[in-house]
Amino acid sequence: MPSTAKLTTPENAPGPADLAVAEVMTRVGDRVRRARERKGIPRRVLSDMSGVSPRYLAQLEAGEGNISIGLLQRVSIALDHRIEWFLAEDDPWSSEALRVADLYRGASDDVRAAVMKALDPGPAQVMRARRLCLVGLRGAGKSTLGRLAGQSLGLPFVELNDEIEAQSGMPVDEVMALYGPEGYRKLEAQALARIVASHDKMILAVAGGIVAEADTYASLLAHFHTIWVKTSPDEHMARVRAQGDERPMAGNPEAMEQLRSILTSREAHYEKAQAVLDTSGKPVDRSLAELLQLIQDHRFLV
Repeated sequence: MPSTAKLTTPENAPGPADLAVAEVMTRVGDRVRRARERKGIPRRVLSDMSGVSPRYLAQLEAGEGNISIGLLQRVSIALDHRIEWFLAEDDPWSSEALRVADLYRGASDDVRAAVMKALDPGPAQVMRARRLCLVGLRGAGKSTLGRLAGQSLGLPFVELNDEIEAQSGMPVDEVMALYGPEGYRKLEAQALARIVASHDKMILAVAGGIVAEADTYASLLAHFHTIWVKTSPDEHMARVRAQGDERPMAGNPEAMEQLRSILTSREAHYEKAQAVLDTSGKPVDRSLAELLQLIQDHRFLV
């Protein structure tokens, strides 16, 4: 029986360019798959995060995709990698870079700070540009004061959660329900990176739990002048309830004690901010005046 296999002849044999393209696609596919597996992201979830179909992702990971730069950028953002990482000829999995990254993740805050200082590409003032970020627990006044300060200083005000919702196409509560805390933190890191890339001057307010992801918080501290907006536990709770949110207390008699515990556990992280604004027992206009004075005294926007 005659064979139906396609014969490779000098006329149809792949040329150097074809082989180079095939090599790139194989390399990209392998790195996408391994990056996804390291992060524990199912292909379906990566599809939702990147907007690239599961079928196409399967082809890509098999080295059979013919991915465009735009689609690869989407996948890169979803996996929290730079696009060059997938294309580089050197294998990042066998290089010292991966080992350094693993050591950094497991290092203490002091060691991380020393590493960041040694690898800092430029003066902190230059890296932070005229970007200002308000950190702290919900109810301290970040959103109100950030918006008013932006109006007073002629700067755009952005809430990081709004950026996450715009990216995901759904409210933050739904993001948490669908992807869980880990998925939310990934979107949070991506949103922060986009804001840094697109804004040289602004005021940003972030969710209080951003300190839970050390790498994201380190990036925030490196690229923003930061102010910890704080208040007492009682006022935190009262302000959240005044906004119409009864969830902290609903069916939870230990909510106040839990809030105090969260504050205590996060204080060391919030204290890494360059300045502190205590809004306890103060009207909004007084807190705003103190915030503007802090910005001026620390020359954050010079």
